[in-house]
Amino acid sequence: MITQIKKSRLHSLNSIRVAVAMSGGVDSSVAAALLQKQGYEVIGLTMQLWPRESITESETSCCGSGAIEDARRVANKLGIPHYVINCRALFEKKVVVNFSSQYLAGKTPNPCIRCNDLIKFDYLLKKARSLEARYLATGHYAQIKYDRKTKRYHLSKAKDAKKDQSYFLYTMTQQQLAQILLPLGIYTKARVRILARDWELATADRPESQEICFIPDNDYRRFLKERIRSDIKKGPVTDTSGKKLGIHQGLPFYTIGQRKGLGLAAVYPLYVKAIDQKRNVLVIAPKPDIYEQNLLADKVNFIAIKELSKPIKAKAKIRSAHKAAACTISPVGQNRVRVEFATGQWAITPGQAVVFYKGNKVLGGGTIIKAVSGR
Repeated sequence: MITQIKKSRLHSLNSIRVAVAMSGGVDSSVAAALLQKQGYEVIGLTMQLWPRESITESETSCCGSGAIEDARRVANKLGIPHYVINCRALFEKKVVVNFSSQYLAGKTPNPCIRCNDLIKFDYLLKKARSLEARYLATGHYAQIKYDRKTKRYHLSKAKDAKKDQSYFLYTMTQQQLAQILLPLGIYTKARVRILARDWELATADRPESQEICFIPDNDYRRFLKERIRSDIKKGPVTDTSGKKLGIHQGLPFYTIGQRKGLGLAAVYPLYVKAIDQKRNVLVIAPKPDIYEQNLLADKVNFIAIKELSKPIKAKAKIRSAHKAAACTISPVGQNRVRVEFATGQWAITPGQAVVFYKGNKVLGGGTIIKAVSGR
């Protein structure tokens, strides 16, 4: 049920323009409808991110012409202006090229976080402001709140724990948080679907988008072969003592904790423990050896606090689907921290994000450099 808004407040909101990032999915569609019903002047922005002619069209892709058309249909239904923003060159340069180069460097990147950081909440936010919008809104499941006591904006988990996307938003700055609206943070996904059907939005039953929008078939190995085949070299597979056990097909095709596709016969399961890019060596080990208790992270951004001056207790997630685990976070240099977990964590992976929480509140996060031993 949409909360009734007093006429005086409705009148004041009518003069506030909000640009909604409309991906052609149900979430951003409902976000636009909710804000309109709350009295804001809403406009829709849809980003063209990827040249469709180079990949197979996918029903669930947020990059395709179908998604743009769906966003346009919703905008027409709501009676709001709709603009298509060509972000292809920027997306290629900032996200896709980085995706390939990170795999070549022996890391496992998270392109969604990078897209949020450099495209949605930087480039698109600036576009929104150029269209005289006070806010940019998205369909992310998370919450933004202002703390009058600390005079800081805070990012918190969504009401729907299964759909919470706060992990992907840890890079947001105070300046960005002040200009972003996340209207779905207080709703469950089931409720959002119901609202979309009640309002007869064209995207009400649109399937969920896949993890990597520019790889519709989710075969990132095929994608890398097409783009950087000449840079991918075969090399030795060894155990932790250096004993050669086989040949890998190219380091970008592996990630920490991987078991399938190693091409090895063993009496017990083996997993990728380390990717030695300098020596082009893939190191494998039995399952107990894949657990690590400590890591280093850089490019750290804090939201709930201005900076970290001393060790603090918190919980941290090393992957979006990872259960937050108790840890101690200690500063070790400029925008760099050491994270010591109370218990071993499975497959700490360089290139992935580690995000810190206090209860439902996001403290901040950074990019994992490596797992480290000792205290």
